[in-house]
Amino acid sequence: MTQVQEKVKKAPKLKGLVVSDAMDKTIVVAVETLKTHPKYLKKYRSTKKYKVHDADNTFKKGDEVMFQECRPISKDKRHTVVAA
Repeated sequence: MTQVQEKVKKAPKLKGLVVSDAMDKTIVVAVETLKTHPKYLKKYRSTKKYKVHDADNTFKKGDEVMFQECRPISKDKRHTVVAA
């Protein structure tokens, strides 16, 4: 007998800093990455902001959180908090 295993895709987890907690059940998290310029090969920092679902309003500005992609919750929210 062979056992059938389903392949479950796990969304990659991102880590960032909470920059805003003004909205209800939503935090804005800034993720900073280090990129290399294609021509000049100089490294530079790039920041991207994500709206993340925080159901209990537990995270405040300045907290570091880990989050991952999920189903769309609203127009801009496509991520949910995994851990602090």
